[in-house]
Amino acid sequence: MTVLLSRRLLPADRASSIYLTLPFEVPPRTWSVHVALSYGGEDAVIDLGCSGAAGWRGWSGGSRRRFTVTASAATPGYLAGPLEPGEWSVVLGLYRVPSDGVPVTVSVVLDDPSAPLDPEPSGPPPVGAADRPPRRSLPADDGLTWLACDFHAHTLHSDGSLPVAGLAALGVSAGLDVLAVTDHNTVSHHAGLLEVGSRYGITLLPGQEVTTERGHANAFGPIPWVDFRQPASSWVSSVASAGGLLSINHPLASDCAWHHPLDSRPPLAEIFHWSWMAHEWTGPLAWWTAWGLSTVPIGGSDFHSPAEGRPLARPVTWVAAASPSVPDVLDALRAGRTALSWGVDEPVLLRVDGELVAVSADGLLLADVWGRRQVVRGDLARFPAADGPHRLETGTAAVVALTP
Repeated sequence: MTVLLSRRLLPADRASSIYLTLPFEVPPRTWSVHVALSYGGEDAVIDLGCSGAAGWRGWSGGSRRRFTVTASAATPGYLAGPLEPGEWSVVLGLYRVPSDGVPVTVSVVLDDPSAPLDPEPSGPPPVGAADRPPRRSLPADDGLTWLACDFHAHTLHSDGSLPVAGLAALGVSAGLDVLAVTDHNTVSHHAGLLEVGSRYGITLLPGQEVTTERGHANAFGPIPWVDFRQPASSWVSSVASAGGLLSINHPLASDCAWHHPLDSRPPLAEIFHWSWMAHEWTGPLAWWTAWGLSTVPIGGSDFHSPAEGRPLARPVTWVAAASPSVPDVLDALRAGRTALSWGVDEPVLLRVDGELVAVSADGLLLADVWGRRQVVRGDLARFPAADGPHRLETGTAAVVALTP
C-alpha cells in the first residue's frame, strides 16, 4: 500500500485549487488499481475521482470512498480497461472544507486480489406489457410523435441508488419513452445503455452531468467525457463539436445554481426541475427570459433514489420526434420541438400544425410572454399560433405547462 496523502486539508488548500491531484505510478503488467479515501468531519465533503495515464477513468464524487479498476471490470463510475503503465492520479474535489480543516488520507494498492469492486447489481425483470402504462396519444405534426421524456436521472454510477437496469424499469413503469441517464462527471454508464434500453423497452439517452461547485450542465449524446475542470465555455464547444447538446441545469437551485460566465450559450436549459415545488414561483421563467428565449427549455426530475420521494417523470419534457431513437430525439431537441408538463397525464400545451393546442386543460388560462391571458375551454382546445413562449396556468398563477 502506498499512502498518497495523510494530512489536514484547510480552507487555504481549497482557495489554492478546488481540485487536488495526487499522482502515482502504475508499472507495466499491473492488473488492478484500488484507491481508498478516508476523512473526518460532519461538515466536510471530499469528492473522489481518477485519471489514468491515457485519460480519465472515472468519478464518484462524494458518494464513494473507494474504487477498484481492472482490465475487465471496475467499480460503477469508473471505466474498466487495460491499465496503461505510467503516471496515474487520484483527483480530489475539495467541495466542502470546514474552517478548522479536515483530516484526509488517500491510499492506493496495486494488484490486490482481495480489492472490492462493489459491482453493479442486476436489475429487476422487464416490465410486462400488461403492467406498462398506456402511452398518451397527443396530436402532432405529420411524421412526428410526442414522446414523454425525462432528461435528468442518476444511477449508482454516481450518487443514485439504482443500477442502470433498475432505473430503466422504473422509467417504463412511470410511462416514459425516453430517459436520459446523466451521472456526474463520468461516462462509465454509457456502455450498457443501448442493451439495457432495448431489453426494457425504453430509450436510454446517453448523458453526463458536468458537475462543479459553480453550476451543473447536462451533456447529451454518445459523446466523450467532458472535462469539468476546464472553463465552462470549453464545455459548450467540446460538446457541440462532438455532436452532442449541452443544457444548463437547475440554474436557480440552492447551492448548485449557475454561476459560470460563458462566451456562448448552450442550446438547452432545464427550466422545469423537481425543486420548483411551488408552481406559483416563476423564478425559472424569469431566468429564462433574461438568459434568452431562444434557448430551448427542457425539464428533468433529477431522480436519485425512490427513498427520496422525488419520482421520475415529474416533470416531463414532451419531444416531437420522428422516432424514439437517440439521433431523432437529439434532432428534435435541436429543432426546439419541446413542451413541458409536470407529469405524463398532466395538462400540456403543444405546437401542432401552426396552432397552439391545449390538452386536458379545461378551465386553465393560456398566457403569452406579454402576460395576456385567455380561458381554455374543453379537453382539446386549439388557438391561433403566436410567436414566443406560452404557458398554461391556474387562476392563482401556478404554472402548469410551458411551450417555447
